[in-house]
Amino acid sequence: MKPSKTLFGLLTFWAVMASAAEPKHFTQQEFEKLSRQGHPVVVDVAASWCPTCRAQKPIIDRLSKQDAYKEVAVLTVDFDSDKNVLKQFKVSMQSTLIAFKSGKEVWRTVGDTTPVGIETIFKKARN
Repeated sequence: MKPSKTLFGLLTFWAVMASAAEPKHFTQQEFEKLSRQGHPVVVDVAASWCPTCRAQKPIIDRLSKQDAYKEVAVLTVDFDSDKNVLKQFKVSMQSTLIAFKSGKEVWRTVGDTTPVGIETIFKKARN
């Protein structure tokens, strides 16, 4: 039995929506594309060795999957290897979260591990 085109279309739609919510590694091309399209973006500057970053990650992951924030793209920057990006966004510490709306920075926080504080970043990017 062949699946219907409608079913295939729905499955494709949900696969795209699910992957859109997942944080992705930062690339300049992706950031510029999202900005041009008017998508809200949260840039997450993290390091694998950072306990604060590890505390932020499950909150960021949970928020990025919520319906309220499905349009917010999360782009992750590796603090140890993405030095040009750190310079571009004037970041001096890991655990930095930056909200962008239409390519413009609208909010920034460093070291916040509270769900309310991190949700503020998502709200600022979206609103």
